[in-house]
Amino acid sequence: MPVEVVVEERSALVAPFILRIELLAERALAERGSFALALSGGSVAETLLPALAGASVDWARVDLFWGDERAVPPDHPDSNYGRARSLWLKTGGPPAERVHRMPVDALDLDEAAKAYEARLRERLGTPPSLDVVLIGVGPDGHVCSLFPGHALLREEIRFVAALEDSPKPPPRRLTLTLPALGAARLLVIGAFGSSKAAVVREALERPYSDLPLALSLRRAPRSLVLLDPAAAGR
Repeated sequence: MPVEVVVEERSALVAPFILRIELLAERALAERGSFALALSGGSVAETLLPALAGASVDWARVDLFWGDERAVPPDHPDSNYGRARSLWLKTGGPPAERVHRMPVDALDLDEAAKAYEARLRERLGTPPSLDVVLIGVGPDGHVCSLFPGHALLREEIRFVAALEDSPKPPPRRLTLTLPALGAARLLVIGAFGSSKAAVVREALERPYSDLPLALSLRRAPRSLVLLDPAAAGR
């Protein structure tokens, strides 16, 4: 489906991201009265989330979700929720009742995945269509916690799934699945640094690539790919 690629220095990628969020939020709030955004961790969060504090968005009507989360406490350095809180949420953003942290504290992650999917359906309908999903990409081409060759890439029913065997620590995680990414109205992917260049090239240029990055781009109805020059170098 349509893919827009923007290549700029990392700091210059903030403006097109915020503009897109503002335009889509304004439209969604006018048409449906709500707007739903799912967040990432890693360098994408570090680069883009602080700018959301200055975005012209009625955050009181925005629901905030996550693309994936590690089974760690919210104050742990590996927590995507914790990173979003330190970068943005502690000073603004949606009200607490609209911030939907993944329930990774649960002992039974499968039940936690079902509960999070139920929350998505409760807030967004069936199928649950997020307005914007913001994700990063790993040097191996993984997105969210969907890793190359993993059985979850074949998941076609669940929108949220648990995994106990992530090849990247920590092993226990919750993640949105490819059907959830494919249901999003806009998929925003950020890739920064030369370590991402090979997988970015494969995902954008090989029509049958089985990298999770490529699979998510093919399923999404619209995608915005934000690259710094190093990630676009190949």
